[in-house]
Amino acid sequence: MSEVKISAEPRTEFGKGGARRTRRAGKVPAVLYGHGEKPKHIALPAREFAAAIRKGGANQLFAIEVSDGTQVLALPKAIQRDPIKDTFEHVDLLLVRRGEKVTVEVPVQLVGEAAKDTLIVHDHDTLSVTADATKVPDHLEASIEGLEAGNQVTASDVELPAGVELAADPELTVAAVTAAPTAEQLEATLPEVVEATEEAEAEVGEETESSEGAEGGAPAAEGEETAEAKTEA
Repeated sequence: MSEVKISAEPRTEFGKGGARRTRRAGKVPAVLYGHGEKPKHIALPAREFAAAIRKGGANQLFAIEVSDGTQVLALPKAIQRDPIKDTFEHVDLLLVRRGEKVTVEVPVQLVGEAAKDTLIVHDHDTLSVTADATKVPDHLEASIEGLEAGNQVTASDVELPAGVELAADPELTVAAVTAAPTAEQLEATLPEVVEATEEAEAEVGEETESSEGAEGGAPAAEGEETAEAKTEA
């Protein structure tokens, strides 16, 4: 994977308030750490960082040039996103050197088509591997071509590029092939689903009626004054 050059600025404000101000300025709060060095707090340009991650994935290698003269290579170790805005909240970056081995989680893509009338359960969509810090693959591939129901794809079945070693358990199940339900099986379960739905709707209706009755209360007797009317008098 080729490295992406990106500029950064030292960050002097910390805490939630400082992080919010950094994000409002169009930057992502980040910290550089590793190799026994003191953590360095920086701010990355949000648009450039997002574009690099979209293109290269979560293991994109960055060549970071900080405005104070610092130049380093780093890999994202932890990325925090806003689940609603889908923006980057904070990034932990691990310092690396050329030729250094690192252990990272790499996405696994299933390729090919399993046998007819089967379903694929993707149990693990990433695998832990060890690779040169400058040659981490953006994804791995595992073939499900022609697999029949009852077969599995394990970590040892995943194709690894040259220089990449498996760090996960070789017997770890990546994907399993199961038989697709027949039309008869689906029809057999349909009445149960309908019955459960009707019961749930009935319970909601009963709760609604009970709530409305409680809120209404009993009407005041004719000629009876309310506490509020007595107070005003």
